Amino acid sequence: MTVLLAVAIGALYACGIYLMLRRSLVKLLLGLVLISHAANLLIFTAGGLRRGAAPIVRAGEEALTRPHADPLPQALVLTAIVISFGVLAFALALFRRVHQSIGADDVDRMRSTDT
Repeated sequence: MTVLLAVAIGALYACGIYLMLRRSLVKLLLGLVLISHAANLLIFTAGGLRRGAAPIVRAGEEALTRPHADPLPQALVLTAIVISFGVLAFALALFRRVHQSIGADDVDRMRSTDT
């Protein structure tokens, strides 16, 4: 299962980087989304894939019962989802403003507005 996830993560990173190197702002945004999904899967895979009980200490106990799921990767991925949503919303607003100013989403046309 880990090997399959490693291949999926590599494919998501490769597709995301490929899309980010294109000349269109829409493809850049889609590449950013793919890279954020790949990062979330990477955190889950690095945390370990195991099935277990919820990491909750029950009443009357002093420690977690084994086997339990590690809550740290879940918290990190939740934080990464929120951050990537904020970056995506900012990039979408920025690209909308650029499209209103220039009238196209081509990177070459943006260079002509520098002067």
